[in-house]
Amino acid sequence: MNRLFFGDNLEVLRDLPPESVDLIYLDPPFNSDENYSVIFNRHDVHADVSAQIQAFNDTWVWDQHTDLAYSNYVAGGVPEPVADALAAFRIILGENNAMAYLVNMAPRLVELHRVLKSTGSFYLHCDPTMSHYIKILLDAIFDARFFKSEIIWKRTSAHNSAKRWGPVHDVILFYTKSDRYTWNRVLQPNSPEYLDSWYKNAEPDGRRYQVADLTAPGPRTGESGAVWRGIDVTAKNRHWAIPGFVGEIVAGMGTIEALETLDTADRLAWPKKPGGVPRVKRYLDEAAGVAAQDVITDIPPLVKGAEKLGYPTQKPLALLERIISVSSNPGDVVLDPFAGCGTSIDAAQRLGRQWIGIDITYIAIDLITKRLVHTYGASVMDFVEVSGLPRDTGGAEALFERDPFEFERWAVSLIDARPNDKQVGDKGIDGIGRFVLPSSKSGFGRVVASVKGGKSVNPAMVRDLIGTVNSHQYELGVLITLRTPTAGMIDAANKSGSWTHPANNQVYPRVQIITVSDLLAGRKPEIPPIVLPYVKAKRQHESAKQALSVQGELV
Repeated sequence: MNRLFFGDNLEVLRDLPPESVDLIYLDPPFNSDENYSVIFNRHDVHADVSAQIQAFNDTWVWDQHTDLAYSNYVAGGVPEPVADALAAFRIILGENNAMAYLVNMAPRLVELHRVLKSTGSFYLHCDPTMSHYIKILLDAIFDARFFKSEIIWKRTSAHNSAKRWGPVHDVILFYTKSDRYTWNRVLQPNSPEYLDSWYKNAEPDGRRYQVADLTAPGPRTGESGAVWRGIDVTAKNRHWAIPGFVGEIVAGMGTIEALETLDTADRLAWPKKPGGVPRVKRYLDEAAGVAAQDVITDIPPLVKGAEKLGYPTQKPLALLERIISVSSNPGDVVLDPFAGCGTSIDAAQRLGRQWIGIDITYIAIDLITKRLVHTYGASVMDFVEVSGLPRDTGGAEALFERDPFEFERWAVSLIDARPNDKQVGDKGIDGIGRFVLPSSKSGFGRVVASVKGGKSVNPAMVRDLIGTVNSHQYELGVLITLRTPTAGMIDAANKSGSWTHPANNQVYPRVQIITVSDLLAGRKPEIPPIVLPYVKAKRQHESAKQALSVQGELV
C-alpha cells in the first residue's frame, strides 16, 4: 500500500521504522520573495510574517515555542554536530524567521536521515535564500563526505530585480547515506544550440553528423599503437582509441579490424591532406542525449498548461521524474514529507515506485487524492492508505478543536468541492463546487458550500447562506454542519426554493443541509456531478457532460 498522511511530518516520521525508505525528496516552504530585512531582522515580531508561508501559518516565526525547541535541541535533543550547527546559526542570525526555519527543519532532517536506507538518496529543493544554511545543516546530519551534488534548476526565464542579478534558479541539494547508492544513467535531450553547433556536417541524403577523434593522447604498444594505412599514430605521441558509441559495430574486434570495419561502413571522415588521421562519424539520429547534468535548463517552469494545478510552489513533473529515475528503481519507496500538490507522488506512481506522502494541510491531501484519481482512475485509491483524517464524528470534532480552518477544508472536500486557499474574508463561503452547465457563460454552474463546526447552530446560518446564493447568483448552496440541524434550520432550507437544471430538467433544492455524519456514512447532497477541483476544466468537460447525460437518463 502507498501511504498518504495528514499531519505534522515530524510526528509521522517518528513513527516510521528506521532505514525503510529508498529515496527522499522534499521541497519545504520558504517564501524568499518577502523583504529580506523582515526574514533576517533580529528580534522582530512583524505583523505580516504569517503571510510568508500561508500553508504553514506561523511555523517559521521565532516565538516562545521556537526558543524552547531550540534550547531542547542544543541541550541534547538532536545529535551533537546538529546542535553545534544550530548554535552557530543563532550567533550569526540572531532570533528571526530564518533562524526559526532552521530550528524547525533540524529535527525533521534528523528523522529523515534515520528512515533513509543505507543505500538511499536524499534531495532537498530550496532557493538561494536558505540553501547555504541548509547545506551546512545537512553536512552535520549526513556527513559532508556524502554530499554529492548541488543541482541548479532554472525555474524561470527572466526576473527583473533592482540592484541585483535577476534570481532565476532553485537549488537542489543531493546527499546519500553511504557510498553505496542507486545511480541510473538518465539522458537529457541535447539542446538545439548544441545540435546546431556540433552537427554541422551532412551526408548527401541530409543525414547530419559530427566527427569525433579516433585517437587519444600517449603512445601504446600492440594494435592500438600500430601503423594503419600508413598512419603512424605513435610518431604523433598518440594511440588508436575506438569511441564507445560505435561499440555495436565493432564489438569483439581488435583495433585494426575495427578500423577496417568502420572504413568499410563509411563511418570514417578522411581529411583532404594525405597522411592525415581520419575521424569517426557520429550521426545525429544516434545521439540519445547527454547524461543528466547538475545545471538543468531543459525542464521549463510551469507557467500554464494542463499540468498546472494552481498550487503556488508546484514543480514540473519532468523534474521529479528525472530525480526519481536516476536515484531509485521500480518498487523502491519514495518519501516526500512536504507533499504539497503531489508532483513527487504522481511521478513515483508513473514510474512504478511505492510512495509515502505527508502534508500538514488538508487542502494538499485533498488535492493529491483528486490528482491521483483524475490521472489514474478511481481504482488507484484501492492501493492508497490515507491516515490522519476523521473517520467518525469524534474524529471530526477533534479536527475542529485542533484547527477549525482545516476542518472546513476537509468538510468541503467531502462534497467534492474546492476549499478556500485562505481563511480571509470568505464571507461564509468555505468552498465552491463546479458542475457542467452549458447554458452559462463559463460553461459551468456553481455550488457554494458553507461549513459550521461549532456546537451552536441556528436558522440564521441557513438564511445567511440563502442570501449568499442569491447575491452572488450561485445556482445551489449546501450547508454542512457538525451538529444536528434544528427544526427551524430545516424549515428555512425547505423555504429556499428549488433550481431546475436546464440540460435534463432535474430539480434540486436551492439550499440544503447535510451533516458531517451523513457524509461520513456515504450520503451526498442532491447536487449535479461535480467536476474534480484543481484540474483544468477543459480536461473534464466532456466526461462531466456524459455523467450528466447518464444521470438524466436514470431520472
